[in-house]
Amino acid sequence: MPLTFNTAADYLDAAREMARSNRWALARLLAEEAADQTLDPAQAARILAEFPAPNRREED
Repeated sequence: MPLTFNTAADYLDAAREMARSNRWALARLLAEEAADQTLDPAQAARILAEFPAPNRREED
């Protein structure tokens, strides 16, 4: 059965799973979607703080 994402909690659960598997960029994207679906600005900020943006690689 495929995963469905209907709520901010669904995205947040998936973000935590990606973080546990060291997929930080994907975790951040999922957390951003969870934050976008959260009505409370303080809660949205907490979600984003839990998943900081990954550092960009410097190109030579």
